[in-house]
Amino acid sequence: MIKKISKLTMIMLVMGAILAGSAVACQSQRQQEGAFDGWGVDWSGYRPDVKPPSGQQPPGNQAPSGETVPPNEVIPSTNPVTYTAMIKSETNNLNVRSAPSVNGRVLGSLDKGDMVRFEGEQNGWYKTVYKQKPAYIYAGNNYANIVYMKQGNDKVESVIAVGEELLGYPYVWGSQRYHWGNGALNTNFVQGQYDCSALMQYIFYKGAGTLMELNTRTQVLQGEKVELADLQRGDVMFFTNDGRAGYSGVERVGHVALYLGDNYILHTASDHAVIEEISAKRWSYFIVAKRFV
Repeated sequence: MIKKISKLTMIMLVMGAILAGSAVACQSQRQQEGAFDGWGVDWSGYRPDVKPPSGQQPPGNQAPSGETVPPNEVIPSTNPVTYTAMIKSETNNLNVRSAPSVNGRVLGSLDKGDMVRFEGEQNGWYKTVYKQKPAYIYAGNNYANIVYMKQGNDKVESVIAVGEELLGYPYVWGSQRYHWGNGALNTNFVQGQYDCSALMQYIFYKGAGTLMELNTRTQVLQGEKVELADLQRGDVMFFTNDGRAGYSGVERVGHVALYLGDNYILHTASDHAVIEEISAKRWSYFIVAKRFV
């Protein structure tokens, strides 16, 4: 026997279903927005008070399948992921100037693919730091663009930040070290003069209080060895060079650089301190990677 359902009962059943559906929908929305305990994703990736250029966003989170998920549809992550914004040159001989104007003094130049720190945008110019001073790069006509790099831990980022301040300083072979390998300061040190090992020693001491030896052949004996498959931002890479490629043991080591991720290193070699991609030739000279922090 089928009972008739009154209009009032029918309305109550329908409203109950709608309310139940709304509760589920709200719960799903809260999850989608990242309202989970114990995890979260920080998409800012910028230093305090620094805003991205108009229309720019950090890349989306990476799903386990490798598919990119838009920032407003984040997925659970065990550790927060942060990004840092960098200015990447899209041309050779891109001038770095002292003011956001073509009349600004030229402090140096970037080759295609070189990167410097992004600190904001002013009147169509990107603001950065170069030779420890405020500097500007023209942002128009695709001369330069903003890219994003995943950050490491606090100590790693502190070391990198010190290195970014020194970009543009000329390479000086056999330059004075900041300290004597044990933390005792060298009174003959000259700010702004670095060769590759002097630069690494300086930024690790200033950024993380880590003591590194005096040259590449003693620094390579320090740190924890890292396999290439485990290479991370902040690891130190040692290479040979044209003059030492035929040597054996530690005598073969002739260059050192800081790995930043995405095939980029921060180092100084023959010209000036720079953030650039690892070339095929330099990869052929790779010897070992070490972790200091």
